[in-house]
Amino acid sequence: MVVLRRVCSVGAVILLTVASVLAAGAPTGASAFPGKNGKIVFSSDRNGNVDIYVMDADGSDVTRLTTDPAVDSEPSWSADGKRIAFASDRSGNGDIYVMDDDGSDQRRLTTDPSADRGPSWSPDGEHIAFTSNRDGGFDDIFVMDDDGSDQRNVSNVAAPAFAIEPSWSPDGEHIAFSRFAGGDFEIYVMRPDGSGQTDLTNNPASSDSDATWSPDAERIAFTSFVSVAGLNEIFVMDADGTGQRNLTNDPSNDFQAAWSPDGEKIAFARQRLGPSTIFVMDEDGDDPTSISGGDDTGPNWQPREVDGDVTVTKWVNGTPPEGATYDVKIVCDNGDDEFTKVLTFGETGGTQTFERESFGPLECEVTETGTGGAATVEITCANGENAECGNEPGTFELFDDPGGDDTAIEISVTNTFPVSAEPTFTG
Repeated sequence: MVVLRRVCSVGAVILLTVASVLAAGAPTGASAFPGKNGKIVFSSDRNGNVDIYVMDADGSDVTRLTTDPAVDSEPSWSADGKRIAFASDRSGNGDIYVMDDDGSDQRRLTTDPSADRGPSWSPDGEHIAFTSNRDGGFDDIFVMDDDGSDQRNVSNVAAPAFAIEPSWSPDGEHIAFSRFAGGDFEIYVMRPDGSGQTDLTNNPASSDSDATWSPDAERIAFTSFVSVAGLNEIFVMDADGTGQRNLTNDPSNDFQAAWSPDGEKIAFARQRLGPSTIFVMDEDGDDPTSISGGDDTGPNWQPREVDGDVTVTKWVNGTPPEGATYDVKIVCDNGDDEFTKVLTFGETGGTQTFERESFGPLECEVTETGTGGAATVEITCANGENAECGNEPGTFELFDDPGGDDTAIEISVTNTFPVSAEPTFTG
């Protein structure tokens, strides 16, 4: 079964030779990129062959994406949720492949005769980090362009130590990875060029692997094998390695955590006596719920971009007197940024720049009309790189109506002259 390879590669690593650990095919710790929660991709041998599948977040609508008789595993979503990188041995050795989100256009990116596996996308979608043993037979973290060009070793860990399981942070600043130095695995971080390698877990009593970033890049979930208990557990820590805490605390093997793009859930693989299945729990470890029924591992959650603009419209009775003012108030739902800009009717139009203390400028188009005895103020803010309220451009909703999804920015309009309707919100 798929999970048995995982348990051996981490739990019993100090009893194995380096060659057998590498052959075990330790899974990747792919990142979670911010956005709306989409589908969950995973690998499974439920049909007698290890392939890539997707399913809805509740476990429904399971769809098989790969059907090659080879082993296809370790799927990783791109930050826009439109491509999936994965590892496959269909060429006779491990290589990195990529396909569209529906399984189409499968193409090979690496052709080296070594074992390449464990892909993880950069947040800009232009690079992929992966594990390869092409330099002297010991694993290192490599980075390549998204078309497979410019493959280069960035970790350069001196043998007999080795580095596996890259996970690119959503802010693009770091790559987390697992490093083995003869005693156990530890979670390290480094810059994308390999500099600044730092041990975050530094715990010789456990073996720590499968690092995965939260979508705000402030936390890292990981798998920890505690030799006393003989079990893998899901832990979480702050991005600097502090605040390490066990989330699962279950008499089973729990591994391969994957954050939801909204940061509120964590998917993971769990194995007790039979095949492993995928569970979803709250970010604090509460309410673990099984959502799959096959021999399933390696979950990774699809981020979905928010499309469309946000329009705030206010109708005004009569014709506002020249010089009448109205306020545009924008509030970030994390409470870190709230401001009001005063505009003057008759003097405002075109692109207006709203300066936000925490998140940079927000550009909106302001249109004023006064026909038929009524005036209209319309404000349209594009869902672009400067129009978000989070840590990454273009990944959070600008506004949400009361019955919809979570909001990142709320826009309201108030004025000093009579109004006939409350604002309406679309987009």
